[in-house]
Amino acid sequence: MAGLLLTTFGTGQVLWDMFWFFMFIIWFWLLIVVFGDIFRSPDLSGVMKGVWTIFVVVLPYLGVFIYLVARGHKMHEHAAQAAQAQDAAARDYIRGVAGGTSAADEIDRLLTLKNQGAISEEEFQAGKARALAS
Repeated sequence: MAGLLLTTFGTGQVLWDMFWFFMFIIWFWLLIVVFGDIFRSPDLSGVMKGVWTIFVVVLPYLGVFIYLVARGHKMHEHAAQAAQAQDAAARDYIRGVAGGTSAADEIDRLLTLKNQGAISEEEFQAGKARALAS
């Protein structure tokens, strides 16, 4: 029995099955990316989001292919904008946790206060010295 199983399920069949499993994973990933882009696109109206969703659900292979051809460049732009927003949020969080502002930011804030007349020249110089010392 084991010999029969080995002859019918050889190396070629294993590779073929691995190929189709890999293709399934890619297909599933493409669906997730396309649906994510459809629902996160600020340039698509609600009606168009519904139309694209129905198109991808009813004719999945054709719908995903046409979406990638028609809006592939927008997908890249959306991904770049999301990465920039995430980077800015991470930098703001780190800056807030690490102790606030840098010396240059503090000096700029003091200069603005001095120009508005809220602090004197002596206060500005003292604050500048404190900012540079830390």
